[in-house]
Amino acid sequence: MPVIWLEDNLKAPAPAGAFAHSGGSGRPALRLRLHPNRSLKPEGFVLFIGLTCAAIALPLLALLGTPTLWGILPFFAVTVTGVWYALRRNNRDRGRLHEELTLWSDRMELVRHDPGGTRRAWDANPYWVRLTLRAAGGPVENYLTLKGGGREVELGAFLSPEERADLHDNLGRALSRVG
Repeated sequence: MPVIWLEDNLKAPAPAGAFAHSGGSGRPALRLRLHPNRSLKPEGFVLFIGLTCAAIALPLLALLGTPTLWGILPFFAVTVTGVWYALRRNNRDRGRLHEELTLWSDRMELVRHDPGGTRRAWDANPYWVRLTLRAAGGPVENYLTLKGGGREVELGAFLSPEERADLHDNLGRALSRVG
């Protein structure tokens, strides 16, 4: 599951009262991490590379024992190396990409960590945050955004439409309990 609920402290706090709040620095009411699916497991990677080698090598069987084989083998090696590198790079980049959403009683923060190492942050008061799910009319199906603090940001761009709808429902409940 690409949504990991790290903390869910939305129960009544011990020091309940009108002036009890976390100040954005105490223990968060909610913390979650979103990351993309990584569907190719190590066993699948080995199987895919093996099948790719077999599929490319099959036509080369007709060239066994001829000098032409030696002219084609470097291209075979470059092709397999390129596929290997592309799959490894994709897996590494998807592993680095994630979003962290933290919700306090008076502050909400979203931090996106991109594969290149850049970090983009957004924060707003959760009372004024508007959570929107556009089933149609957005760039993708079930386009999920958070609006507040003068900006609108997309949440979970790499999630499937069903996962974004589920996240919208759960996050909407959490925002209503905090606000």
